[in-house]
Amino acid sequence: MQVCYGGRGLGYKNPFTPKAYVARYWNKHVRNNLPKPSFLLSKASPMSAAEAASFAKLAAANSLSTQLPEFCSAAHLLCFPEVQPSLEKHTEDVDFQTYDNSQNFSNYGRSRPGGTESFRSYATTFSSRPDNSFRRYSRRSVGHVDSFVRYGGSIGDIYQTFNTYGTSSAGGAGEFKQYATKSNFPELDFTTYSDSSGGRRQSFSSYGENGNSGGQNFTSYGKNSAGAGNEFSSYGTSSNVEASNFTNYGARGTSPNDTFTNYGVLQNIPEVNFQSYAEGTVGGTESFSNYRVQANVGDDSFQSYAKNTKEGTKVDFRNYAISANPSSDTFKGYAKGAEGDHKVGFTSYGNNTNTTFKDYVKQGVSFASYNVPSSSASKTVSDSFVKTGKFFRESMLKEGTVMPMPDIRDKMPPRSFLPRYILSKLPFSSSKIDELKRVFKVSDNSSMDKMIMDSFGECERAPSVGETKRCVGSVEDMIDFATSVLGRNVAVWTTENVNGFNQNVMVGGVKGMKGGKVTKSVSCHQSLFPYLLYYCHSVPKVRVYEADLLNPESKAKINHGVAICHLDTTAWSPTHGAFVALGSGPGRIEVCHWIFENDMTWTIAD
Repeated sequence: MQVCYGGRGLGYKNPFTPKAYVARYWNKHVRNNLPKPSFLLSKASPMSAAEAASFAKLAAANSLSTQLPEFCSAAHLLCFPEVQPSLEKHTEDVDFQTYDNSQNFSNYGRSRPGGTESFRSYATTFSSRPDNSFRRYSRRSVGHVDSFVRYGGSIGDIYQTFNTYGTSSAGGAGEFKQYATKSNFPELDFTTYSDSSGGRRQSFSSYGENGNSGGQNFTSYGKNSAGAGNEFSSYGTSSNVEASNFTNYGARGTSPNDTFTNYGVLQNIPEVNFQSYAEGTVGGTESFSNYRVQANVGDDSFQSYAKNTKEGTKVDFRNYAISANPSSDTFKGYAKGAEGDHKVGFTSYGNNTNTTFKDYVKQGVSFASYNVPSSSASKTVSDSFVKTGKFFRESMLKEGTVMPMPDIRDKMPPRSFLPRYILSKLPFSSSKIDELKRVFKVSDNSSMDKMIMDSFGECERAPSVGETKRCVGSVEDMIDFATSVLGRNVAVWTTENVNGFNQNVMVGGVKGMKGGKVTKSVSCHQSLFPYLLYYCHSVPKVRVYEADLLNPESKAKINHGVAICHLDTTAWSPTHGAFVALGSGPGRIEVCHWIFENDMTWTIAD
């Protein structure tokens, strides 16, 4: 069975639609009798012929922005809504559930004496870009018991802002769970959680866990509080390629009992900046465990832990940056300027050679394991990445092999290509980004601004030695690039579905493209952009395989996978995740991986 399935006769009723046009374009430029790849042509613009003609005229006149919502809807693009403020106030005892409008929420439980507040499921059901703002939850309350569950969970590509939770409150207890968990490309800002509170027990769990890309900012947790018990668990755990900033945890508190657990654990290529933990604290106990443990590569900066603490403060820090792969770590200011009788403990700092530790107090400190990882710890870290099954050896592609299938699901927000006759009228370069931002109404320094610049950075990067590359925003452009590299007798392949992900699968029948001979291919991967954009590049010296994937117990077929094996890894980085997983280095082994959902590889057709 070939995965470039779909067949001739895709049945487009109107011959003037963009989808009908790309079907004809395929017939004209691809010279073989294989079925048309429906999975590729389905990504063509869904606009009607009339819509496409109308928006093409607007694009030619530089006027698309005047009908941006209509254009984004008709063309199936990623555009950010304009958020309208809400002036609603909620001051009574409330059990609030499932708030999912893309707008602001203000004044929930403000200045309430006693009582119980419960808020569940704010903005958890979006499948396209929501833009949410939540302000003033239980501010200046007395003796409240507050519970907030699931803010922005499982949302695709979000911008979230949450301000002032439990600020200036006295007594009571606050509990916050699951902020933007499993969100895709989150841009998160959380400001002032329980600042200036007195005698209040706080619990915050699961901030931005399992997120994909994006940036996170958390400011002022329990600052200027007296007699507070603060617990923070799981910030950015298992997230992929994030930029994180956390500032002012428990600063200038009096007799606190603070615990912070799991910041950036198991992250992949994170950029982490943590500043000012328990600075100026008087008395009490501070505990911080597991900062960026088992993370992969990335850059870390941690500044001012327990700086200028006063007499009677007990401080403990465990497990800083014990990483799976070398990273750039900087830790500054540990208990610097501390006064009087203080007890400070620090255990297990880093397993990297590229680390710096500056300005820690010389007396009253128990310091263990600075840059001296154990072999067992390193093994555990490596094993955590091996288990994903993302990379494997070519010898595993044989019938009967049982192997783990990674999470091959597409994490990008759904979008469609633009017709080339509209795409050609839009600016596409970093030198013209201001023009593009005007078209899509993108604000300076917004998450969309950063997203566009990141894509330009990848698209405009100089090709590697021997590489040919191009970013394409239309089906026609992708066909042109693939045929320019491989010739007109081409086929395009992808894994049939996502069945079996995160499970063991059994390899069934295996077939090598071109009879299993060494060949070249063109691989295409999505970039995050308002319209569907692929980064395509030539890949020399590969073998491409298709294989039935079976349930290991029932032996029933559950998927039909496409895998590519890179035979020359000489130019790869020594810290590439494949070498971490497989235990080798550049040029010493071949590396194989499955083609993920909505990615694709082109080959010369058999």
